[in-house]
Amino acid sequence: MLSGKQTQEDGSINIKKGLKIGYLPQELITVNKYSIFNEVKNSLKHIKEIEEKDILLHKKLEAADHESAEHGNIIEQLGELNHTKEELGYYEVDSEIEKILMGLGFNKDEFSKLTSELSGGWQMRVELAKILTSHNDIILLDEPTNHLDIDSLQWLVKFLKTFKGAIILVSHDRYFVNNICNKTLEIYNRNVTFYKGNYNDYLNFKNERAERLKQEYADQQKKIKQTEDFIDRFRYKATKAKQVQSRIKQLDKVERIELTDTESKIHFKFFDTVHSGILPIKVKDISKSFGNLNVLNNISLEIERGEKIAFVGPNGAGKTTLSKIISKRLEPSKGTVELGHNTFLSFYAQDVVDNLTLENDLITELQEGDPQSTVGQLRKILGAFLFNGDEVFKKIKVLSGGEKSRVGLAKVLLTKANTIILDEPTNHLDFESKKILQNALIQFNGTLVIVSHDVDFLTPIVSKVIEVRNHKLKIYYGGIEYYLLKKEEDNSEEVNSKPVNIETTKLNRKDQKRIEAEKRQKQHLLTKDLKTKVKNCEDDIEIFERLKSNLEKDMMKEEVYSNPTLTKQNKIDYEKVKTQLEKAIEDWTTFSEELEKITKEIESEVN
Repeated sequence: MLSGKQTQEDGSINIKKGLKIGYLPQELITVNKYSIFNEVKNSLKHIKEIEEKDILLHKKLEAADHESAEHGNIIEQLGELNHTKEELGYYEVDSEIEKILMGLGFNKDEFSKLTSELSGGWQMRVELAKILTSHNDIILLDEPTNHLDIDSLQWLVKFLKTFKGAIILVSHDRYFVNNICNKTLEIYNRNVTFYKGNYNDYLNFKNERAERLKQEYADQQKKIKQTEDFIDRFRYKATKAKQVQSRIKQLDKVERIELTDTESKIHFKFFDTVHSGILPIKVKDISKSFGNLNVLNNISLEIERGEKIAFVGPNGAGKTTLSKIISKRLEPSKGTVELGHNTFLSFYAQDVVDNLTLENDLITELQEGDPQSTVGQLRKILGAFLFNGDEVFKKIKVLSGGEKSRVGLAKVLLTKANTIILDEPTNHLDFESKKILQNALIQFNGTLVIVSHDVDFLTPIVSKVIEVRNHKLKIYYGGIEYYLLKKEEDNSEEVNSKPVNIETTKLNRKDQKRIEAEKRQKQHLLTKDLKTKVKNCEDDIEIFERLKSNLEKDMMKEEVYSNPTLTKQNKIDYEKVKTQLEKAIEDWTTFSEELEKITKEIESEVN
């Protein structure tokens, strides 16, 4: 309604004259036959008008007599037009479009590609680029992050933080909302309420409000009970009749407080599963091509039992392809995937809704995937995913996209797998559903791989990030926030590593390449052994920390602490592992400092 695409049944929306509003809907946009770049540029009406006026004036100028007053008048109009161009930033438009398209994930060599050749997700990015280049006063964005990868999401966050106009977002991406918004608009029970602060601030207020409401409810119930007791006690006493009637009227006037159920009451717990071997997944020398398109090149990867890993990277880099190869849904062009001892794998695909049987009701759909569970157990699972009462007998075909996604997730989590791969599991899920899934995955004691760009969802779950980019993998031994921090540092270093040096600028391209090659070779020779030692120490630290943790868990077991012999042996083993861990950390510190020192010395030599 704010965008003018829909008319309200009652009331009015008053929009200031000349106010520019940009609107990005959720659904697919109808695109024109232009190239990506021209599609964006042609959407800038003021630029188009300037260019058309410029062409018309030059045509008139060519036809006019040089000595005539008309010629002078046209020259004057062209001067005014050039002044208008400068005021509107006409000469910076092309570079601005280029910057925004590249920020949203397009390569320069794709700018001439027709928009009609793009997938729905990339067409939505073109539409978003049109809105961001239009210098709107207000932009309305309905789920803008659905089709973005983690790179373009980070870029969009930075862009919108500096946007001078107003922004209204509808989004289930909590990280995105918290970074952009300073007000939250709650639509609840057909009412609209504004709250100061971002979504986290709103949740804090909501929790405080719920606690206050509980107390007010308890106080009110107490007073109602006292009043009802008085009425029941003195109902038939003539001397108290007036007071009884007064109390009855009081009760009728009371606006009763109602408590609503909250998401905190909804829980999902995985079934107990058998442990897999130490290495549930081993990928060796994987390559994958689709025709002439090379996606993955000579990838090797070992995933350890209990690891919770995020696959991140730009769209089209091969995250989904790799997850499908690992889950045996797709054959590699080269290389092998080995599933370890006792590895039971479950896979949730982005297209999971296409694999649901539309004529099934929800109970039947889950029963087909897990015939051993009772109807009561299945109803409990569906209840965890917000399907209650008779809703479990709905046909799949009448469900929304988000509801179908929840059914697909329920099927995956029912499989008793000890290794789960999820490809964009949060698409189409609201905050509440995401929270339920998030809590379930935090508690899951098996091995987990998630393909996702949802930062807030990944933050409490994963402890390792694997970036898929340029046909290769890069591993970050930390959570998603650590990954984003390292990427920010890398980008800063890239910008700051271009000092203006008069002598360097005089070097020709061949000399520069030679110096850089010599630097890389020297750094490789001097740091090769140290890097190996650092890596070995890191591997040892991981092993010793795991052993130490296992021994600590054993100490708490009754069969150990109640047996003096086992207790003594456990203590000996614990002290030994503790000493080994401390030694490994000490060695790692020494080797890391030496490696950093050599690297800095080489950098200073070159500079």
